[in-house]
Amino acid sequence: MALTRRQAGLLLATAGVLLLVHPVAPQLLAQDQAPSRPELTLVASNFQYVPDRLEVSQDDLVRITIRSEDNTYSFAVDEYRIIRRVPAGGSTTFEFHADRPGTFRFYSNLTSDSRHSEMQGQFVVLP
Repeated sequence: MALTRRQAGLLLATAGVLLLVHPVAPQLLAQDQAPSRPELTLVASNFQYVPDRLEVSQDDLVRITIRSEDNTYSFAVDEYRIIRRVPAGGSTTFEFHADRPGTFRFYSNLTSDSRHSEMQGQFVVLP
């Protein structure tokens, strides 16, 4: 069955309106958006992290730079399988996908000085 030009035009116009008003369309657009890309900086000095709380949203692509002002440190988050070493007076930058919500402890896992065991903070991933 062949459609006339008028019928084809009406069919296309109806389909376009359905796409615009259908409740799934806004959800699809939100899902297609790129994740947020927060860039966080953490300073390790005198066996402390500053700040000691980092907060991002679930599905963010997180970029963290850790800068040491004195000693060698590390940064570990067990639940995300992250362990990074920070050289004395240097910095380390890495990225990861924050794909699970929750509050997770970050800490220095070095054992060269007992004060490393006191270094910790919270990494919060909001749903």
